[in-house]
Amino acid sequence: MANTARHSTGAGVTYAGAGVDIEAGETAVELMKAAVARASRPEVIGGIGGFAGLFDASALAGYRRPLLATSTDGVGTKVAIAQAMDIHHTIGRDLVAMLVDDLVVCGAEPLFLTDYIACGAVVPERIAAIVSGIAEGCRQAGCALVGGETAEHPGLLGPSEYDLAGATTGVVEADQLLRPERVREGDVVLGLGSSGLHANGYSLVRHVLLTHAGLTLETHIEVLGRTLGEELLEPTRIYAADILALLGEIEVHAMSHITGGGLAANLARVLPSHLSARLERSSWTPQPIFGLVADRGQVDEHELEHTLNMGVGMAVVLPADAADSAQQLLQARDVPAWVLGAVTHGDGSVEMIGAYPSHLG
Repeated sequence: MANTARHSTGAGVTYAGAGVDIEAGETAVELMKAAVARASRPEVIGGIGGFAGLFDASALAGYRRPLLATSTDGVGTKVAIAQAMDIHHTIGRDLVAMLVDDLVVCGAEPLFLTDYIACGAVVPERIAAIVSGIAEGCRQAGCALVGGETAEHPGLLGPSEYDLAGATTGVVEADQLLRPERVREGDVVLGLGSSGLHANGYSLVRHVLLTHAGLTLETHIEVLGRTLGEELLEPTRIYAADILALLGEIEVHAMSHITGGGLAANLARVLPSHLSARLERSSWTPQPIFGLVADRGQVDEHELEHTLNMGVGMAVVLPADAADSAQQLLQARDVPAWVLGAVTHGDGSVEMIGAYPSHLG
């Protein structure tokens, strides 16, 4: 997690004068060390500060034919909410969720993660807060934060602006890889509840609520029970550890992380071409934030479902006779889970039928 800056020499123009502060970067690294130390695993070699993070894959026991899985992602325009509210310790959890939960849907255990933060100016306390959130997300997911990069981009980003992205690597036994070929007609689709918007669709949400409706982040919204800013900054639920616990006990055929594109489009990605899924909207009630977006922007149901997760953060496809046990296991881990629908003969598509129990605009 080193700053990319380099000092100029001599009495003339300096790198610091051009807007890049190496000392601030070094201070940020010192501030984040304690948080990063809590996001580790026994296989990690060394600590932060080197040119590369090291992970001893030979120390992974029990794998006969290990397959490595990798994922790269960011958190999109949700960073604008964190910047506007000057609250930076949760946005890193969103980053971890977007990364590790893309991995776990193929059955992979997340092993380690690296981050990249680009900013207009290094404010050590702000960078440390961002990384503390990343480290906390890694701790929740059971993976190690082995390194990263903080790059100062004056002139490209404003002093208070930043963006963050990351990459993660995991491992799955070859014969336990989850894939569409495992899905069978008659399988059940479980929905796992989201914590809210997660980190997708914020360009639509910000346009509707802040620009079109003229609300402010400080506005208290009665139906939400808190301010709009608090709702929009709610961290993404991290499912990785819960999913791995499920895979250790229950037969699962496929899973889908519900991100950009919504529930139907993402579930269709894990169905074989000769099967379809029918999901019943009446089986769950989306959180009030989704209705607020619908009402204030007159956003139609199709657009909402194509953009937002609508309260479903993960979909799990498994045998019908395993559904009750899976729900019990997940609910015991405080993860809301219910039957969304079933897999039928078809053409690889997902059909949403019925109506939501509550008004969505």
